[in-house]
Amino acid sequence: MNMIPEAIDVIVSELIQDNFLNEERFAQSFARGKFRIKKWGRVRIVRELRLRNISKFVVDSALKEIDASEYLNTLDELARKRNAAVKETNSFKRKKKIADYLLYRGWETHLVYEKINELVK
Repeated sequence: MNMIPEAIDVIVSELIQDNFLNEERFAQSFARGKFRIKKWGRVRIVRELRLRNISKFVVDSALKEIDASEYLNTLDELARKRNAAVKETNSFKRKKKIADYLLYRGWETHLVYEKINELVK
């Protein structure tokens, strides 16, 4: 914006003081949004926050924004939808396709495999 450095410093300090530039607030909002809108799991959310150089303490506080029961319900919903969408008849290939989908979205491996074994016989 072609501003002088002193003006930039004043504006940035006021934004920080008024809590507009806040790493923790960003991380919490990011975690809530990516979980609710994009249905990402904790692994992917953590990875994306780390790519943005967010500290481990702030990442941990952001993950507390995700309700545990809502988290498991979302995993169940995603797994059931993917199971219905996969046309594979071979159960091993079917399990792999569902697992690949859920793991790409950042869900924990132990939760993914428990859910797959529950859905696909």
